[in-house]
Amino acid sequence: MFKKLADVEKKFEKLSSDLQAPGVTDDPASYRKLMKEYAELEKIVVVFRRYKLVQKNIEENKALLGSEKDEEMRKLIRSDLSDLDKELIALESELKEQLIPKDPNDEKNIVLEIRAGAGGDEASLFAEELFRAYSLFAAHKGWKVTLVSASLGNVGGFKEVIAMIQGEKVFSFLKYESGVHRVQRVPKTETQGRIHTSTVTVAVLPEADEVDVHINPADLRFDVMRASGAGGQSVNRTESAVRVTHIPTGIFVACQEAKSQLDNKQRAMQILYAKLLAIEEEKSRKEASDARLSQIGTGDRSERIRTYNFPQSRITDHRIGFTTHQLSEVMDGHFEIVVDPVMTHFRAEALKSQQSAV
Repeated sequence: MFKKLADVEKKFEKLSSDLQAPGVTDDPASYRKLMKEYAELEKIVVVFRRYKLVQKNIEENKALLGSEKDEEMRKLIRSDLSDLDKELIALESELKEQLIPKDPNDEKNIVLEIRAGAGGDEASLFAEELFRAYSLFAAHKGWKVTLVSASLGNVGGFKEVIAMIQGEKVFSFLKYESGVHRVQRVPKTETQGRIHTSTVTVAVLPEADEVDVHINPADLRFDVMRASGAGGQSVNRTESAVRVTHIPTGIFVACQEAKSQLDNKQRAMQILYAKLLAIEEEKSRKEASDARLSQIGTGDRSERIRTYNFPQSRITDHRIGFTTHQLSEVMDGHFEIVVDPVMTHFRAEALKSQQSAV
């Protein structure tokens, strides 16, 4: 671990020198990248340097204790040593956590996809409620939600809804939401009072662009059409809806929520980039070791991750064995109630793996 930390400190010192070089600000993009890396390394280096100072103070105090004859002074030195030992343990723990590999997608915006699964109309209704809950959570966090496309259910709700969520570290908060969300409740149409079980699938994809994924323009097919639904005259009377198809994979994205064809095309391309990036990352995950998979999670949509039991006002996250009876609060947008324990769990698992590695 300390070899890694020494290497980090050397890299930090080199970056510090590079940032003072003449002409470094001539390329704004490169300068921003250097400043971001400098700020990230600085957090580790500050703690590491404090660790080394505390370690030095402990050695000096031990040497002083061996030569000091006055009992009162010895008592003070032993008290200082006790405090320094506690600080050293805390700093070592912090350094181990700082060395946990960062997810490069944590800073990114996301594409959120929610689809009705088993349960027919009831699944569509819950898909809409879940989308509303995520949207309220985003509002609480100061994030921006942009609807990309929505397919309405037979009695309301959504068969499918896709949106982009933009803000600070959105993916880091919502990346563990991918999977099957199960709901248990009595549907409004149920006359016998029986509890039905329905499911929706959630996919959280980090936003991607041309730098992350290369697409050959010849592999794309664009179709334009007249938008449908309650979009107003400016939408319905013009061919503003866009569908883009990636021919090699067969993946297509349709967008009609914006009023202009250009805006719909841009949004559709953003979604397509995210989908193709997700495919590439899934390949990388399958090639990773089992230990690595346990750290990052599979993100598999087929994995049942959570149950929302309305009669008992209970939510259970099956991955970590967490249960809360604050279902109404969560559905009103306070998703931190279930998101925070999951984030804490997976971070603790990553820290455990990091500690065993060192």
